Amino acid sequence: MTKEQTQTLTILATSDIHGHIYPTTYRGKLNQPIGLAKLATIIEKERKKSADTLLIDNGDMIQGSPLMYSYHHSTLPTNPIIEAMNQLGFDAGVVGNHEFNFGRSAIDKAVSSSHFPWLSANVIDQSNKQPIYGKPYVIQETDSGIKVAILGITTHYIPNWEKPDHIRGIDFSDAYEATNYWVKGIREHEAVDVLIVSYHGGFERDLITGEPTEKLTGENQGYRILTEIDGIDVLLTGHQHRKIAQIHSEKAVIQPGVNGEALGKVTLNLSKVNNTWTINHKHAELIPVTVETPVSEAISLVAREAHKQTELWLDKPVGYVEGDLSVTDPFQLRLATHPLISFINSVQEDVAQVDISLTSLFHDQAPGFSGEVTMREIVSNYIYPNTLTVLQLTGKAMKQALELSANYFQLDDENNITINPDFLYPKPAPYNYDMWSGIDYQLSISQPVGKRVTSLYYQGQLIREDDTFHVVMNHYRASGGGNFDMFKDKPVIKQIQTDMTELLVDYFTKHPIVVPQYRTNFTVTR
Repeated sequence: MTKEQTQTLTILATSDIHGHIYPTTYRGKLNQPIGLAKLATIIEKERKKSADTLLIDNGDMIQGSPLMYSYHHSTLPTNPIIEAMNQLGFDAGVVGNHEFNFGRSAIDKAVSSSHFPWLSANVIDQSNKQPIYGKPYVIQETDSGIKVAILGITTHYIPNWEKPDHIRGIDFSDAYEATNYWVKGIREHEAVDVLIVSYHGGFERDLITGEPTEKLTGENQGYRILTEIDGIDVLLTGHQHRKIAQIHSEKAVIQPGVNGEALGKVTLNLSKVNNTWTINHKHAELIPVTVETPVSEAISLVAREAHKQTELWLDKPVGYVEGDLSVTDPFQLRLATHPLISFINSVQEDVAQVDISLTSLFHDQAPGFSGEVTMREIVSNYIYPNTLTVLQLTGKAMKQALELSANYFQLDDENNITINPDFLYPKPAPYNYDMWSGIDYQLSISQPVGKRVTSLYYQGQLIREDDTFHVVMNHYRASGGGNFDMFKDKPVIKQIQTDMTELLVDYFTKHPIVVPQYRTNFTVTR
């Protein structure tokens, strides 16, 4: 009689770290419950519990924090986040959409300096039709002899956001189709005991009801992968910054939030009979990082010089605001013209040499400006590496865009203006509500969706559908990002290939003292 052997396999997952190593967003010098240095403490603790442990990153690692912005504009020889990952001994990393934000050279350098394999089966070199970063998948054999396949997949929606120069020579094949193809191939040709799909993408449908939670563009295909593809044991996801840990469709499903606020953990209990491993039980959980979580000294040491340079760079004064551009209530800011939004729009107009602009308040923690302005305030308010694009738009397209932004609001049971839950779940998306300058308009939320723009004027004249205007916006929005399809394929008048953060600094250099403008050009009413 053959004796049964049992074993536990632990899969640890990070995703959407966005360059956070130290426990700070750099908006303040606080001990915040985030960062790879704190995650490292939890990772090492979990590794001690199980001899068979894998550590996988699901993408969006090298962009998103002041540390990364500072590094990409420094002369430091190595990327601190890659050094930290090497120190932690990751078993694999998946290409995320934000890996491309600083151009091909940045991601090429990150991949070449990594001591672990990068994966993405559907990020394809146009010249040879092969995966351009590493392999589609790797097979890891644990100390107990369990063979694990890790397949990497990236949201194929990247061309809708990224600057063309940053993805030149790359094709992004359909994520679902690539997953289906490679899972079948692995199951047919590789003798693996466990198959993990690490997909830098999220869920397009509610995991309980199956109802769509967003416009089905292909940006997120996690639900379809989860429910329609057989042969997957573990599905690691990200991109949406949600916190998910559950068993669904007999698969363990993880999404561990953002900035290192939690570690994903999947525990598989296996038994072996006649040289065949069988998974008997799956468990998924998230282990949160807290203020009390100790920082790993080893990881802190790796990033110390980069962190030091970042702090010095952030404290550098760049200008002065004679007045108040601070944010006290993000919701109220979006109901009528706010001087901070007027200022950002005026910078965009000045650079682009046009008189109509649009921008967003990208996150509700944006502090605004008052008094002396440092780089810390700049990067705290403008958190994305955007460049600017000037499009030629018709009055019809402008009105369509305003109507789409008006969907940010709805009326509650007491007829008060509130935020549409679609902009809060499954991922907060305040960056998809735009505020314009150079035109005068009013949004009435009591009107039916699609008919909320109740007035729209340019220089005192009613804007007609066939009127044309030059409008400056960030490149994400100009590409149609945020479902602004009315901007797609519109004539591009010019592109300003300088990061908006640098443009703000340049503006302060030319105008050392900024005096806020208080003219109201739009209001949102019931």
